[in-house]
Amino acid sequence: MGDDGTSEDIDDLDLALIRVAQEGITISPRPYEALGEKLSLGEEAVLERLAALLGLEVIRRFSATIGHRALGIVANAMIVWRVPMEEMERVGGIMATFDEVTHCYERPERPEWPYNLYTVVHSQSREDCRKVAAEISRKVGISEYQVLFSEREFKKTGARI
Repeated sequence: MGDDGTSEDIDDLDLALIRVAQEGITISPRPYEALGEKLSLGEEAVLERLAALLGLEVIRRFSATIGHRALGIVANAMIVWRVPMEEMERVGGIMATFDEVTHCYERPERPEWPYNLYTVVHSQSREDCRKVAAEISRKVGISEYQVLFSEREFKKTGARI
């Protein structure tokens, strides 16, 4: 990004690299070399460009995605919480420390839906998700919550450009 936060420092090759990388990295002894071959770039150029994009915060993170179902993590729950606004920072901060919590979001409450903090939990069973919810509740002192389970996954992808 330019000094003013624009995308002046990102060129077409950077965008192409991001698009190719987000499709997946080959599991190989030299994955960045394999990635570079798709764009006629050397391994070192790929690493330099990715490091620069991370430094500019164009890419916030570069990580692996694990097939959680293959590991036996088959239960997913969104736990919706009713948290007093003056407690939001404290409660959200504690909830976010739980390893089982993969997402933690504040949302506005509505008259017909009084929940304003949402956590997503993944575990090996629905009972385990309920146990995590009870432990979170105990730790933060919030007892007004509901555990909503996923029934079916229609689509799951990361953000794309």
